[in-house]
Amino acid sequence: MSVDIDTRVPDLVPAGVTPTGPPRRSLLSRLVGRLGSTAVNVIVAVLGVFWLAPVVGLAVASLRTTADNSSTGWWTVLTEPSRLTLDNYAALMRNESVLHSLWNTVLITVPSTVLVVVLGALAAYALAWIEFPGRDWLFVLIVALIVVPVQVAIIPDAKLFGSLGIYGSIAAVISFHVAFGLPFAIFLLRNFFLAIPKDLLEAARMDGGRDFTIFRRVVLPIGWPAIASLAIFQFLWVWNDLLVALVFATSDNAPITYTLREQMRAFSSNVDVIGPGAFLSMVVPLVVFFAFQRYFVQGVLAGSVK
Repeated sequence: MSVDIDTRVPDLVPAGVTPTGPPRRSLLSRLVGRLGSTAVNVIVAVLGVFWLAPVVGLAVASLRTTADNSSTGWWTVLTEPSRLTLDNYAALMRNESVLHSLWNTVLITVPSTVLVVVLGALAAYALAWIEFPGRDWLFVLIVALIVVPVQVAIIPDAKLFGSLGIYGSIAAVISFHVAFGLPFAIFLLRNFFLAIPKDLLEAARMDGGRDFTIFRRVVLPIGWPAIASLAIFQFLWVWNDLLVALVFATSDNAPITYTLREQMRAFSSNVDVIGPGAFLSMVVPLVVFFAFQRYFVQGVLAGSVK
């Protein structure tokens, strides 16, 4: 007579550990699993179409005459595409006010972005890797400045710029944007620079590298994704700003947002200017974003995976 003996070895569980099943899936993940990838892609595509509808509408309106925009909606171009024309853009290129405001926007946005990125990167490196008295307290103060609303500083800065004799100039607008962009820039870049291995910087110092050399040849190449992300944020904020331009700029030094706002006062008679002007002011940030999109994604995901 033979006896069957169960030779299976049960799974061993460390003492004090309660065995658990697979992690519980969230409601959204269960819903996506039931719908399937095809249905999810269709939903995302539909949402994308609704999201882009205002952009498409603005682009089409900028290619229609004032009479057509006043009488029918932009969607009627689907049945009459021959009514589209480039006359609005040709007239816009002859409009000195709009062209001057576009150039003012470049003169404001580029220095504001470059100064914030350069000064923010230098300050972030100092707060991350250079020992000096009061460093941590200074960083806490900088972080506290991030939550200060822009509206709080408008009146004090207006008085300060008036005392300096730069109120109403492009320099005043740039100074305001740089002052409010630096706290966030320093906070973002310092946290990124702290993720750089300390041994790498010490090895560079042992090779005779000074702080500026280490910053230029070691930190900057590694921190380029975060710097590009910061540049995109700053560029978009300054390019699309209206409040600071209304307060600190005059009509001669105003950016495109200020000029379009002035044109809106006579909307019915200025659609041929507002449409192409608004579309051009929107295209430039989109081009900048897509040009640096790869670095932007890297900067957002930096530090998420060790």
